[in-house]
Amino acid sequence: MCGIAGVWDRRGRTGLDALATSIEAMTKTLAHRGPDAGDFWIDEEAGLALGHRRLSIVDLSAAGAQPMVSSCGRFVISYNGEVYNADELRPGLQAARGRFRGHSDTEVIIEGVAEWGVAETVNRLIGMFAMAIWDRSNKALYLVRDRLGIKPLYWSDVDGRFLFGSELKALRADEQWAPELDQCALASYMRFGYVPTPLTIYSGVNKLPPGTLLTVRKGQKPTTSSYWSLDEIALTAQGARFRGDEEEATDTLDALLRDAVGRRMVADVPLGAFLSGGIDSSTVVALMQAQSTRPVRTFSIGFSESGYDEAKNAAAVARHLGTEHTELYASPTLALDVIPHLADIYDEPFADSSQVPTYLVSKMTREHVTVALSGDGGDELFGGYPRYFRSEALWRAIEATPQPLRSLAAFGVRSISPATWSALGGIIPEQRRPGQFGDKMHKLAGLLAGVPEASAFYQQVISLWVNPGTVVTAGAEKSGLLDDVRVRELIPDFAERMQYLDTLTYLPDDILTKVDRASMAVSLEARVPLLDHRVVAFSWSLPPAMKTGNGVGKHLLRRVLDRYVPRELVERPKQGFTMPIAAWLRNELRDWAEALLDERRLAKDGIFEPGPIRRRWSEHLGGRCDWQSQLWAVLMFQAWKERWLA
Repeated sequence: MCGIAGVWDRRGRTGLDALATSIEAMTKTLAHRGPDAGDFWIDEEAGLALGHRRLSIVDLSAAGAQPMVSSCGRFVISYNGEVYNADELRPGLQAARGRFRGHSDTEVIIEGVAEWGVAETVNRLIGMFAMAIWDRSNKALYLVRDRLGIKPLYWSDVDGRFLFGSELKALRADEQWAPELDQCALASYMRFGYVPTPLTIYSGVNKLPPGTLLTVRKGQKPTTSSYWSLDEIALTAQGARFRGDEEEATDTLDALLRDAVGRRMVADVPLGAFLSGGIDSSTVVALMQAQSTRPVRTFSIGFSESGYDEAKNAAAVARHLGTEHTELYASPTLALDVIPHLADIYDEPFADSSQVPTYLVSKMTREHVTVALSGDGGDELFGGYPRYFRSEALWRAIEATPQPLRSLAAFGVRSISPATWSALGGIIPEQRRPGQFGDKMHKLAGLLAGVPEASAFYQQVISLWVNPGTVVTAGAEKSGLLDDVRVRELIPDFAERMQYLDTLTYLPDDILTKVDRASMAVSLEARVPLLDHRVVAFSWSLPPAMKTGNGVGKHLLRRVLDRYVPRELVERPKQGFTMPIAAWLRNELRDWAEALLDERRLAKDGIFEPGPIRRRWSEHLGGRCDWQSQLWAVLMFQAWKERWLA
């Protein structure tokens, strides 16, 4: 894993020394992503510079150093990621282009580009990557991001000066770049807790969407094309569903996952895995151990607070599989010490509070290994989130209920406080009771009062601030995928439609962003075998009943895991990777939060309406409601603003 950056002044106004100064500054900001080495390459005539920071994983020698020039001298690459089928592509390329200098996957990519072209090469790759490729002959720059968005890539094109980087801080380091807050992106952030692709928190700066190739030429605007599309995968799968029985499907998935995991166990440095004891991470670790001749290194984190500890479950799975297990119990002090650094780690506002335990487990893991496999992606691919199989029945019931009755029911639900609902919910068995029961009842009231349309329903379900316009003083949300009326026609099945939306939004912009920044902040490479694009295609070919059958998510994935781990070790209500933010905001974090949410400060900034925020803060402190998610979104923006826009 590495960090990449680049600048191309297509106006021809930047000389060699200025280019060197700019690219060196940009690359330096990414040293945490690549602590082992760093370098840059300049095409003075074109006014272009490519930078690279290296975290050595495969081929630790100088033969794997970047930026790398192709053997023919035409192409130059700066690349972040790993390609897991490089050994299969190398022999054919060597036969065509001669002996390689080393055995790095970088050399396979750049020689592939010289032999097959950019688009054809990318389509042949199995892996995660963000790369920049410069064609010296045609004076064209290509940016590519992997199919699922595992690796990040940002870009900006202002007045003929094109910038790109693995993180926003690399673009900020260019002395000619002037950051400006994008209020529309902020409104979207307040809804989702992340800034959705292709937006960033800065005006004029973009995230490159997953599965996209961007082409930049002198005198032309950048153009994008899709080389891999979930739309095409979903359409193809719906017309050619898997026709075997459940046992055959389990065999196929087992073999596919075993291959995906095995490929990601190749490294010239120590390797391990995150283990929470849930379905996804346990499956990954089980398949690692099944292919290893020595105990796999596994790592987990726990909290002493009731309801937030997954470490015991992870330890039980580790004992059964025979892994070499390490766990960390995070004290409130240890977790709270991370919070002041979040704005630096994430670069733009990011409000998934599991960012803290993810960082802590990454930091602990890095003390032992350089690469860790993760179970991320299983929920989106195999229907793991409870909303997939609960929401459809609820939506259909709401859709069938006349509006006057829905409004009356909504009024009745809202007449009882969230705290009272939580107390009443105690009569529901724990394994069937949703977390934050009272607040979910009030969210249900919003659904009852709203418009019974599927995309609007989904948006309500996943929203933090349901009406961001009441909080953000200026800037309206830009339309996006959730506003596309064609989605319902493309994905008729309700649960699959939610999986589709999550895979294109929540997965890359929240889950994968969280894992990338947390792991890269401590120079740890995180690999996600469940998001092998072949696994993604197979998951979409499965009939919905094999994913969310009988009201249970990840049905087929569970069947695979049953072959390696007794079900009683992993069968429990879905918990999520969280920490007790609600309680900490009322206690240990209260002074910090109060300073950021100060009414006079909010009014002076003019970005937020103080009223709604102060009301929720008061209700949260008084224990009348649990507004942790909504307040955390405001707090993370305020902390980011204090760091980057002060």
